[in-house]
Amino acid sequence: MVPDPDQSIVATRRQRRHSGSRTSRRRTDRRPGFPLTLAALEGLAVAGAQVSVHVADLDRGSTVLTGDDFVTLPVGGLGVIPLLIETAAGFDDGTVDPARLVKRDDLDPVSVSGIWRHLAASELSLTDLAVLAAAQGDAYATNALLEATGIEAITRRMVDLGMRRSALLDRVRDERGPDDAPHVSLGTTREYATLMSDLVGGRAVNPAVSAQVSEWLTIGQDLSLVGAATNLRAFGHDDDAHGLLFLNRTAYDDTGVRAEAGVIAGPRAGLAYALTVCFDDVSPLHRDRAHHAFRTLGTELMENVH
Repeated sequence: MVPDPDQSIVATRRQRRHSGSRTSRRRTDRRPGFPLTLAALEGLAVAGAQVSVHVADLDRGSTVLTGDDFVTLPVGGLGVIPLLIETAAGFDDGTVDPARLVKRDDLDPVSVSGIWRHLAASELSLTDLAVLAAAQGDAYATNALLEATGIEAITRRMVDLGMRRSALLDRVRDERGPDDAPHVSLGTTREYATLMSDLVGGRAVNPAVSAQVSEWLTIGQDLSLVGAATNLRAFGHDDDAHGLLFLNRTAYDDTGVRAEAGVIAGPRAGLAYALTVCFDDVSPLHRDRAHHAFRTLGTELMENVH
């Protein structure tokens, strides 16, 4: 059952700025529509791409868009989300010290993403690393959190969260050899959209953990896919003047994987979404077609929440 929206992070963040007036104008009698998104995804599928999508209405608790949402696909950096949940749970129950310092030189070198490798600071706390992992999917930060929590604990946590078709398999690597897991993580859009809904609804582990992870994800800086339609500032969009709430995590892979999961909420509705596209990245045009599908979804999400 979906909790009262007035008790969720979605409503709380809007009420902080607008004293509840936005929530009171919500319309719950309008079913969201996504005709352009469906057309874009069908075009990708006809061209040979694997596509999976799931969008859920936060107020109704109903699915409003679905397509192969049960299929497990590579989702790259989306595995950061359950990693952040396990990290926040460790902070909350005292099994992980948020002030513990991690030395970058103690980690295996990795250069695929992130800012820490460019910083002069060679030691950061686990709290700071959680911020970097959430905001940028920083490779060093992600691997440090994975070492602090342990992949077995994350696996158990994902099962507890109902993510039986998803898994975080390995740390971030520059190259994957024959003895390494073929992907960082696998997942279904149904499970990741549900996870995002549970986070903003306070149901992921407990309200405190849900709130912490949601706050981390609201500072995500990648607005190049679904987030492009929001026209928010990439480096500061956690208090939008129009009452728009947006939190997300994106995933890129040089093998042709694009994935994103998030929540977008406005005065009309709140929606949790996940989209994964696996395609042949043989040219910039192929990549643009895949990215276009994400941007189209973002446009139609915006049309439905505002």
